[in-house]
Amino acid sequence: MIEPHGNLLINRVLRNEDAQRLQERSGHLRHIRLHEELVKDVKNIARGVYSPLTGFMGKTDFESVVHHLKLANGTVWPIPFVLDVTQTVGDDITIGEQVLLVDEVDQAVAVMMVQDKYSCDAKVVAEQVFGTSDNEHPGVAMVQQWQPVLLGGDIELIDNSKEPFNQYNLDPLETRLLFQEKGWTTVTGFQTRNAPHRAHEYLQRIGLELTDGLFINPVIGKKKTGDFTDQAILAAYDYMAKQVYPRQRVVLSILPLQMRYAGPREAILHAIIRKNFGCSHFIVGRDHAGVGNYYGTYAGQEIFNSLEDIGITILKLENSFHCKRCETIATSKTCGHSEADRTGPSGTVIRKLLQAGEVVPTEIMRPEISELLIQQAQIFVD
Repeated sequence: MIEPHGNLLINRVLRNEDAQRLQERSGHLRHIRLHEELVKDVKNIARGVYSPLTGFMGKTDFESVVHHLKLANGTVWPIPFVLDVTQTVGDDITIGEQVLLVDEVDQAVAVMMVQDKYSCDAKVVAEQVFGTSDNEHPGVAMVQQWQPVLLGGDIELIDNSKEPFNQYNLDPLETRLLFQEKGWTTVTGFQTRNAPHRAHEYLQRIGLELTDGLFINPVIGKKKTGDFTDQAILAAYDYMAKQVYPRQRVVLSILPLQMRYAGPREAILHAIIRKNFGCSHFIVGRDHAGVGNYYGTYAGQEIFNSLEDIGITILKLENSFHCKRCETIATSKTCGHSEADRTGPSGTVIRKLLQAGEVVPTEIMRPEISELLIQQAQIFVD
């Protein structure tokens, strides 16, 4: 099976008895409260999803990632992961101090050894990572909202709970064991933040044709207005995994992660994450992790042309559509008919029809998926 990124699968999850003892002794530690999305990052670090990261980045790694797409040791890494705190807290913290990271209701999440504290120029970070300093970009807005002091240091996870959607939340150690049990030596990872339509299904079938198994790994977490809700995405893909594809050839598991919408840089991150889960191949389609008009249609694919080999095969697949003359889903590589014969999976059209309680045309989305989505309490993020 493919090696994890950096050749070491990180595990910073404390055993139950160790976590209990540490929590009992943590009363005297300084508490740092994390919002929900930072809690996801802490858990992803500890579980090896972000291997080879062992904690939040110190200044050397941070600056190397921002400016050179690499950790200080030369390992490719595209997105900075930081813990930001107020100036008052930052001034009071000392290097070598152990702090308790807690969630929004003050429950212990992890212990962190503070190994570095520093600041950054948010505008420079935004321009390097997102290619823009426009505050309308959700990733730029996130960086601009960082508190002025950044802390770096290793973490140890106390709370390894996996709610919500516990039954779908597998960590890299679990997926690697599962793939081995299934006898898969090659696995295609599929990233999504949408319910499946015919064009996505076409890409997934290519993955199934090329490799032993398909790992459907939807992003669960904070999204932008108009995105499908987590519940809708999972309901639709649960149906696909159990009723459409061969059950023994598909694994469905969530990725709790806040989208940064960093376009090409985020495409690299998503590939590395799936490599850590045990995928040998990863699909990058059109407008991967994009938002608005900030990136080219295939920028997420093109960045891999200039990037050193990161150890996972990138499947650079074309935009697909339904051709009424071919009577099937195709791409410009397989269909020679005119644009007038082609119907693409317009997100606007899909959204409008579903919100009106109407079934999407069958050439765009399976009727049973349309009906399943209409039945959901909430289909889209407000």
